[in-house]
Amino acid sequence: MEETPSATLRRLVNGYQVSQAIHVAATLGVADHLADGPRASDDLAVAVGAHAPSLYRVLRALAAVGVVREEDGRRFALTPVGDCLRSDAEEPVGGWAAFVGRPYVWRAWDGLLDAVRTGENPFERLHGVDPWTYRARDPEEAAIFDRAMGDLTRRAHRSMFAVFDFSRFGTVVDVGGGNGALLVALLRAHPEMRGVVLDLPHAITGARRAIAAAGLEARCEAVAGSFFDAAPGGGDAYVLRAIVHDWDDAEAVAILRRVRVAAAPDATLVVIERDLGPPNAVPGAKFSDLNMFVLPGGRERTVDEYGALLDAAGFRLVESHPADFGFQVMVGTPA
Repeated sequence: MEETPSATLRRLVNGYQVSQAIHVAATLGVADHLADGPRASDDLAVAVGAHAPSLYRVLRALAAVGVVREEDGRRFALTPVGDCLRSDAEEPVGGWAAFVGRPYVWRAWDGLLDAVRTGENPFERLHGVDPWTYRARDPEEAAIFDRAMGDLTRRAHRSMFAVFDFSRFGTVVDVGGGNGALLVALLRAHPEMRGVVLDLPHAITGARRAIAAAGLEARCEAVAGSFFDAAPGGGDAYVLRAIVHDWDDAEAVAILRRVRVAAAPDATLVVIERDLGPPNAVPGAKFSDLNMFVLPGGRERTVDEYGALLDAAGFRLVESHPADFGFQVMVGTPA
């Protein structure tokens, strides 16, 4: 039977309940424990260190929305949707689910109403600092965030590589590259390529570990610093993936100008972001825009709006390629 309008609205209103249930499953690592097949909920509770009756209630709720499947004897199996919570999933979402349910993130969303009234950033109003400063003070939260960003990169990088050819670049500079996941993937795909990743000191530690684990230390340099101060020189391409959307227009232009100062006249700028899309469509991008409003204070944009930012920073948008999950690979050259 077709869902009534009131039922649709109620389901949307109660969406936070699904988010938190998935967050619990992701944080406990339930999907990894189901990777080899169905398990009884009591057995699963022992494996993940949970209260068995309570875990069962969460799992049966998640089964009702298709994340897991309940079988006879209170046994649970992964569905194709739930499989994406595995740490080794081809298109992982578990890191993001573990991040978005963290209390410091959750409480910031509680400030959305006041933010709509005042225009103030909810996260900074609640915590007194921006998200980067907050995580720099808390290694556990920084690690959870880095995993979420790494999962997002792994989820989408194959599509990005498919729509844009990076092979012509000798040296790629990943500006604000976090734990280095994108650059590691690029260097693995192109054995002759060299890379530089730039990020804040607390983030670059994770990048150095990832580079070493991949055996890429001879071809990749990890530089601690702020992209508001300077970007490393010598790049044939400068990549900014999910960086510009974290900032309002003035800050975004300032970052791009620092890249423009570092970039040679024949260098290429590659900006990878969501396309906000037209009205009445692309809900993922529209709600990501709200997430930018609530957390870092940035915004999602249309391709044309990104083009305007590039113009203001001394670049020219020359092409844009749609990739999976609503992303655009936007290519610019120095003006």
